Amino acid sequence: MKTVFLFAGQGSQTPGMAVELVHESASAAKVFDCASEVLGFDLLDKCANGTPEELAATTVAQPAIMATSLAALACVRERGIEAEAVAGHSLGEYAAMVTAGMLSMEDGFKLIAHRAAAMGKCAANGGGSMAAIMGLPADEIAAVCEEIPGYVLPVNYNSTAQTVIAGESDAVAAACEKFVAMGKKAVPLKVAAAFHSKLMQPAADEFYQAAKSFTFNKPTLEFYSNLTGGLLEDFSDMPGYLAKHIVSPVRFTSELAALQAAGYTRYLELGPGKTLTSLVKRTLTGVTAQNVENAKTLAKACE
Repeated sequence: MKTVFLFAGQGSQTPGMAVELVHESASAAKVFDCASEVLGFDLLDKCANGTPEELAATTVAQPAIMATSLAALACVRERGIEAEAVAGHSLGEYAAMVTAGMLSMEDGFKLIAHRAAAMGKCAANGGGSMAAIMGLPADEIAAVCEEIPGYVLPVNYNSTAQTVIAGESDAVAAACEKFVAMGKKAVPLKVAAAFHSKLMQPAADEFYQAAKSFTFNKPTLEFYSNLTGGLLEDFSDMPGYLAKHIVSPVRFTSELAALQAAGYTRYLELGPGKTLTSLVKRTLTGVTAQNVENAKTLAKACE
């Protein structure tokens, strides 16, 4: 059975996340020690006691989700569960990089701090919004967006049943009204800006300069990419890749198809929530999908 570890992105944060995982494993606790030292504040306390609003701030949400993902990874690895591949959704690619040995954990948190700061600055300057649209093919969603005044377009191709749109807040709201009038479900996302759109270009430019100072190793596991929608094989310019990643669509549906074609049958989502587990179940047949976010789901994954 070929296994892939999956890591979710921003919007998956929830108060109380990671607390049970840290109680389960000393290695999971060390993840938060590393993160807090890099960030200069107690990240586990933010996860345990922060309000939904505090956790939604980009500079908190990004490292908190990554730390929870890596804490879940520590728990499953301690129990002998390994994978042959990694795939992240947006922010999740950073946990995937650490998991695959491309970055040390410390450098992973330093890099994510730079990314969160740059994207948080963009969000504070009116960085737009995002919404998930259910029950329409992506090309039909794109056609509706083109009719809306202002800037809005599909950016996350999550499954055949769900595509996320992003853009200027008024344009996203107008598009959502249109989809609801068509009898479709439109769900605003818990994010601070229009990620994976051109509104993030200032963040991408700033982040690129910071990322150039990091050393990236070749991955020890197969690395599936949001940008290409398949197995990534060119690691020669990771700062450029990651800057482009901020302003480019997430081709997750294509990634899942590529993983299945490569023979992956077990999909294990590590971190808060079960968004990616649900997307796998909606998209692929003949595979198993589970999430690990607390003591109960950890025990179930280890059965």
